[in-house]
Amino acid sequence: MATFPIHSLDTAPDASKPILAAVQKSFGFVPNLIRILAEAPAAAEAYTTLMDIFARTSLTESEKQTVILSASYVNKCEYCMAAHSTAAAMQKVPAEVIEALRNGTPLEDPRLEALARLTREIVETRGWPSDAAKSAFTAAGFTPAQYLEVVVGVTMKTLSNYVNHAADTPLDSAFSAQEWAA
Repeated sequence: MATFPIHSLDTAPDASKPILAAVQKSFGFVPNLIRILAEAPAAAEAYTTLMDIFARTSLTESEKQTVILSASYVNKCEYCMAAHSTAAAMQKVPAEVIEALRNGTPLEDPRLEALARLTREIVETRGWPSDAAKSAFTAAGFTPAQYLEVVVGVTMKTLSNYVNHAADTPLDSAFSAQEWAA
């Protein structure tokens, strides 16, 4: 397969330019993942729309990052693990939570552990988590609506994880301090 272009505002297809401009305004730069997604405006729009939707869920910032990092860990996405470890730290997710998620080790917080377990099992089983994982999730105080929100997060990360695998997305310097290897 040909190499995926890493677009700028100047080289992106016209339909992707407003998406890149919005990301630039929001983040202060355009991450390489988005620059690659810009090759297909529908892909760039799908990912950024899912990002916006997931950001509005009822999950806390720590819970959102737990979903994102758990899915990316199972999918072995080095780019997303680095990017979202950086984002999690910026969102004030405790360092020990980030480290456990990066290492695939149990979390001390039982609520976050139930969430991480469910997320991992959703990814590993293609949407058929065990009754035990679902029961632990419910016992931790999560609702059916939040289960669906987890699926939104997994969907968003599956899209980016798979694109990063195909494109071998180069890590942005903004995420280099959190570099991660599968």
